[in-house]
Amino acid sequence: MNLNLKADQQNTFDAIVVGTGISGGWAAKELTEKGLKTLVLERGRPVKHQVDYPTMNKDPWQLPYGNRLTPEDLKFFPVQKRTGWVSQATKHWWVNDLENPYTEVKPFDWIRGYHEGGRSIMWGKQTYRLSDLDFEANAKDGVGVDWPIRYKDLAPWYDYVETYIGVSGRAEGLAHVPDGKFLPPMDLNCVEEVFRDKVAEKFGGRKVTIGRVAHLTAPLPHDPSRGVCQSRNLCDRGCPYGAYFSSNASTLPAAAKTGNMTLRPHSIVHSIIYDEQKGKAVGVRVLDAETKQEIEFFAKIIFLNASSLGSTFILLNSISSRFPNGLGNGSDQLGRNLMDHQYRAGADGAIDGFEDKYYIGRRPNGIYIPRFRNVGNDKRTDYVRGFGYQGAASRQEWSRGVMEMAYGAQLKETLETPGPWRMGITGFGECLPYQENRVTLNTEKKDVYGLPTLSVDAEWKQNEKVMREDMKTSAAEMLEAAGFKNVKIYDAPNNIGLGIHEMGTARMGKDPKTSVLNKWNQVHEAPNVFVTDGAAMTSSACQNPSLTYMALTARAAEYAVNELKKQNL
Repeated sequence: MNLNLKADQQNTFDAIVVGTGISGGWAAKELTEKGLKTLVLERGRPVKHQVDYPTMNKDPWQLPYGNRLTPEDLKFFPVQKRTGWVSQATKHWWVNDLENPYTEVKPFDWIRGYHEGGRSIMWGKQTYRLSDLDFEANAKDGVGVDWPIRYKDLAPWYDYVETYIGVSGRAEGLAHVPDGKFLPPMDLNCVEEVFRDKVAEKFGGRKVTIGRVAHLTAPLPHDPSRGVCQSRNLCDRGCPYGAYFSSNASTLPAAAKTGNMTLRPHSIVHSIIYDEQKGKAVGVRVLDAETKQEIEFFAKIIFLNASSLGSTFILLNSISSRFPNGLGNGSDQLGRNLMDHQYRAGADGAIDGFEDKYYIGRRPNGIYIPRFRNVGNDKRTDYVRGFGYQGAASRQEWSRGVMEMAYGAQLKETLETPGPWRMGITGFGECLPYQENRVTLNTEKKDVYGLPTLSVDAEWKQNEKVMREDMKTSAAEMLEAAGFKNVKIYDAPNNIGLGIHEMGTARMGKDPKTSVLNKWNQVHEAPNVFVTDGAAMTSSACQNPSLTYMALTARAAEYAVNELKKQNL
């Protein structure tokens, strides 16, 4: 008995954080810096900044098979390959789909990375605030449930996060895409500048700006370990300079410096321990991925940051007599309202001139066109919400010569001369929350560890389909109005999930009968459990959501620590 007590003491912390990705790294940093002894659990392998980025400095000729996956490689990535981003340079970041199965009731692309840092290593770094246009949308449209917070609640936390991670961008004065604490913006190239001016002229002041990205364009005084962006555009390999924000380069080292973090990799959290006598969660159950040993860890508060579907799986799998359908699922909303952003629909075209112009480096960023539909006087009657665009202009480079019929000196001269200018823009459209778009626990299909898996039943519906048509035609209209030629609309296959912005499956709300979390990201029915990743989202907006996850996490961590001090948790 004494041995068990000793083991319990060794496995007891002030706080437990599940996951080390974008929001998990922030939870670790905030809780440890506030003095809590914090156990951070990562289901995948350890990844140390710089040390464990094996392809970060490799040139194209150093990557085997022309950087393409072999048929043998492809066997392990039937889902991950759908992005088109898995290559010899990055295949070590993406999950082995054979070991991590799930059931697609309808086509759903679940794109994952199980390692320390999670998808913070591979994310696109586009970083935008939500506004009250977004926080009030559900209530105004009569869709889903109302957010329990408004922009004023999150604004100081957006400030806090942006100042810490470093976000470059240009202030544009749009209330529905609020300006932030920006480092100097990256430059538009000459064709993008012309496009910006023509769009503003011909579309009533519609904005085209440089993307707001979590890339350092100037040093961070509080973190000299991170260097500025070198415009290599090799970001998804891991940046040796720490120039873009990742947990590995920023928040996890900050947490480690406190001496209060215990980071344990290979730790698959599969359920939360709920003490029915105490009426609260007391810990988590972990399967050690290497030894297959079952371990229990205990803490006063638990932060779930395992990604939207990862955190939802843990809650659904936390079954007790008090919660027969999953921890905190009295509302039957856990797993429902799955959202993503639809994209890969837009237009591209060519433009004459500018043959004497080029650009320096490979800018890891593009233009951004903030939402203009259903904003102000621009109203649609056939769908609600809206979309933004991302894109870029560039000159065609040497790879266009792959199909070139020339040879010898003529071929060399052709490849040494930059090709014509082209520009493409693709929409990112909002998805509404639908109760029937959901994930459920599948106890019949097991993963490689013998754990249950998820079944996903979700699809785009009429509002998204009508919006998508507008995304394409509006893109073409802007390019044509700006003088581009041979403008072509494109619409690539786009299952829900492919945007890699899955969210909403444990939504925030005001009423425990219709939501899983309250305004502080606490599980209504288990207040010492906090969920601050994408699962918490009540609506999706059309902006990239990661900045909002970080702000919600920092806000919830301060609240949790204050509540602990008051002995309310």
